[in-house]
Amino acid sequence: MTDTTQTDAMGDEQRPKVDPELVERLMADAGEEAELLGPDGLLSEITKAVMERALQAELSDHLGYEAHDPAGRGSGNSRNGTTPKVVLTDLGAVDLEVPRDRNSTFEPKLVPKGTTRLKGFSERVIGLYARGMTVRDIQAHIREMYEVEISPDLISTITDGVLEELREWQNRPLDRVYPVIYLDAIVCKVRHEGTVRNKAAHIAVGVDVEGRKHVLGFWVETAEGAKFWLRVITEIRNRGVEDVLFVCCDGLPGLPDAIEAVWPQASVQTCVVHLIRGSLRFCSYKDRKQVVASLKPIYRAPNRDAAEEALATFEQQWGERYPGIVRMWHDAWERFVPFLDYPPEIRTVIYTTNAIESLNYQLRKVTKTRGHFPSDQALIKLLYLAVRNLNTGGRFGDTSSATWHWRAALNQLELFFPGRLPLA
Repeated sequence: MTDTTQTDAMGDEQRPKVDPELVERLMADAGEEAELLGPDGLLSEITKAVMERALQAELSDHLGYEAHDPAGRGSGNSRNGTTPKVVLTDLGAVDLEVPRDRNSTFEPKLVPKGTTRLKGFSERVIGLYARGMTVRDIQAHIREMYEVEISPDLISTITDGVLEELREWQNRPLDRVYPVIYLDAIVCKVRHEGTVRNKAAHIAVGVDVEGRKHVLGFWVETAEGAKFWLRVITEIRNRGVEDVLFVCCDGLPGLPDAIEAVWPQASVQTCVVHLIRGSLRFCSYKDRKQVVASLKPIYRAPNRDAAEEALATFEQQWGERYPGIVRMWHDAWERFVPFLDYPPEIRTVIYTTNAIESLNYQLRKVTKTRGHFPSDQALIKLLYLAVRNLNTGGRFGDTSSATWHWRAALNQLELFFPGRLPLA
């Protein structure tokens, strides 16, 4: 097989391409009615031929001589026929004839013993799983596309292959300082001790000093509280996070105490958007627009005193009809007002967890197709695969896009917190 190599304008070599004349010969030999895909397709036949040729080359390297070479006489080992083997590839099932040696010492690297699928096929299954497809959906898709039947156990085995990768990711070292960490959760049904329960999958997203967002990890728990949050925050600190300026969350019980115990200088900020959404649960539909307009002077106040006056005005106007809204704002007041001490550049960054709402939207899309998850690990596995899949688009990973208006916010953060940000 001959290759041609393309070179760009800078002179750098690019990946070799198959000789077009060879492709023309293959298509001519196959005929106009030839199928490209499927078990008897042209691509499968080419894959089979190339893989068997590579296996023969591996055996020659192992034996130290080519087939029919007189140098092999008296070498103590020789070829000993082939063994049939079906391998699942991203093109479907391929029937191979794997060569063997008389001493049974040959260990193929291309298709190791015990291997029934190549990486491309496994990645295809993992990709479908990460997009929220159920096991039945994946089975049907593989059957339709490749005319191959795979079992639910095989799908579980393939997806479980990322568990070690998941453990490494969940325990990877983190930055020493994050200006902002957002904490939010999505609720999923998980089987626990024989009963299906609602469990919150908590998500932590950190914004680094460059404004890039990073998913720091997932934690699943039935009941939240100080003990749970102390474990989570301590885990994040043990992975290298020495300081955080702001932790933005949705009034999670026990979290402020855990933050103060681990990062004493951090400020806990209740998400304003969640407060507004919570307020609307008490509000009739016909009053919603007016109530939202009346709440706006509170969270847009220039300072704490003005915000307190705006809350008093709201209470006079709506307190008798909606005492639940007033009580909610009073209960959250101490964790709501911190961002009022800062200029608009900082407020836009810390006042809401909306920075991870788009991530939550994607995660809900892939979890809603399941009735429930068999275990916490199964839920975390799917969430991780979904995030890994999103990272290919450059979001919420090490190459994620910067937070909007981050440079303006960073300048103000350095003024208000001198020496706490590692900008050097």
